[in-house]
Amino acid sequence: MNVRIIIDSTSDTIPAIREKCGIVPLTVNFGDTEYIDGVTISHKEFYEKLVESDVLPTTSQPTPDAFAQEYRKAADAGQKAVVLTVSSKLSGTYQSATIAAMDFPGMVYVVDSKTVAIGTGILAELAVQMAESGADAETIVHKLNEERENVRLIAMLDTLEYLKKGGRISKTVAFAGELLSIKPVISVNSGVIEMLGKARGSRQANNLLVKQIEAAGGVDFDKPVLLGYTGLSDILLQKYIADSAALWQERKTSLNTTPICSVIGTHTGPGAVAAAFFKTN
Repeated sequence: MNVRIIIDSTSDTIPAIREKCGIVPLTVNFGDTEYIDGVTISHKEFYEKLVESDVLPTTSQPTPDAFAQEYRKAADAGQKAVVLTVSSKLSGTYQSATIAAMDFPGMVYVVDSKTVAIGTGILAELAVQMAESGADAETIVHKLNEERENVRLIAMLDTLEYLKKGGRISKTVAFAGELLSIKPVISVNSGVIEMLGKARGSRQANNLLVKQIEAAGGVDFDKPVLLGYTGLSDILLQKYIADSAALWQERKTSLNTTPICSVIGTHTGPGAVAAAFFKTN
């Protein structure tokens, strides 16, 4: 490819797309112990530690030099680089990528995805598809800036425990929610997490998730679609797929699924189910 697609480690996508991208990792901190996301700690290890820990982990953005290393690889290969980062409202990663790009004028283009995790992942997949088709960097950047406005990321949480730990809800609300088996459905829009609704029990929550996906504008099956899950198992995701089969029947190929990154997993905890898609225009 004449264009190298670079993402940060919070961008969740399938291995076939990930291996075609340059990846700049964030760091994950459990107390005083620091890990390099996806390098010295895997998704499995992260969720094992998350369940065991009484304190929520924190994440740190990559340095500009970490991005510059990937930019140099592109330059050495005679490529331009299109860089796609987690929303600038959620992390300083976009800023680091932009600072590093100043040393590569006319060669590096940085795009704020305005989303995270599988939301950024489907934008990365679109970018890789365009690069493989021979599109130049400027065309890819224009398309990403246009299509990021159509990305929808909607998720169902299995527990309120981690929102409580993060101080986003009170202990009383969390306790009452657990007693009633409340399953919140949330979205990430322009980098902001929003509550869309609450349901009692998994089946009602699955139905609410389907309704919210439809209300978000429907799914454009001509563009990438990605489902994700937090935790060590995709059992709840597979149950959701079975319960919502009618929603995905227009998909001409099998649905892609992936574990969800530490940035989202920290706040949702294990057992969350999410869908990322481009809404129909």
